[in-house]
Amino acid sequence: MERKFAAIKEAGFDGFTWQLDREHGELARKHGLLAIGFVSSANPGEFAGLIRQNVDGGARRINVQLGNHDTPVPESIDMAIRFLEEGEKQGVPCDIEVHRDTCTETPEKTYAIAAGYQRATGRLLPITWDFSHFAVVKHLAPPYWDRLIESPELIRHARQFHFRPFNGHHCQVPVTDGTGKLSLELQQWLPALEKLVETWLEGDQSGAELYACPEMGPLRGGYNLAQLPDSWSEAKILRGLIKDTWEKAEARRRTGTKPSRHDLIQL
Repeated sequence: MERKFAAIKEAGFDGFTWQLDREHGELARKHGLLAIGFVSSANPGEFAGLIRQNVDGGARRINVQLGNHDTPVPESIDMAIRFLEEGEKQGVPCDIEVHRDTCTETPEKTYAIAAGYQRATGRLLPITWDFSHFAVVKHLAPPYWDRLIESPELIRHARQFHFRPFNGHHCQVPVTDGTGKLSLELQQWLPALEKLVETWLEGDQSGAELYACPEMGPLRGGYNLAQLPDSWSEAKILRGLIKDTWEKAEARRRTGTKPSRHDLIQL
């Protein structure tokens, strides 16, 4: 664990996300890293304890995989309200992640939950966006963003993004082709990354913090394939691409210029 935290810091990352405990918090402080918590639960009776565990681990925010794929929308809305209220009570903001095998598995359910939450509370639902799941569910083709950006308001309201590169067949595609060059699939995904960043920046983000995870899942669990480059090396390259995309989007916003295709695929 000590080596992992040192490597995260050395690679230039600002922080990490995990289901936190006090050891994570101590190591985060030692290495000067931000900690984002994680919870996966469909049981409201355990919400308070899970949040407390992450708070004890130094969570700046908590990412929440809520419910199951078959959790009804009304029950999902109620759970979201209860979880977010408990987070506020314990002093940590929480975000409901878009993810398969949770109550936000499909766009239809996600937007229905968001609408119900807003009716009940008068507020926008804080979402952790991972559009890789929607892309696979909807079997999308490039450029992806024209189907994914259905609610710019909810995108601008978000404070967490999991920028996993994807296509319509695979929720995770390789960043490189094994020779150090960007993969074709990654290049097809980059315009969606750019459009999402631009959409977020179009909102009033005064004083806001955005936590962007260059998420490349490991071989364990099946996200990565044994024949592909290792996830850690890929994540470090992806971090640079996200940073570059962010900086160029901010520069274009200031100058009013448009993106070029060359900008999108340059490594």
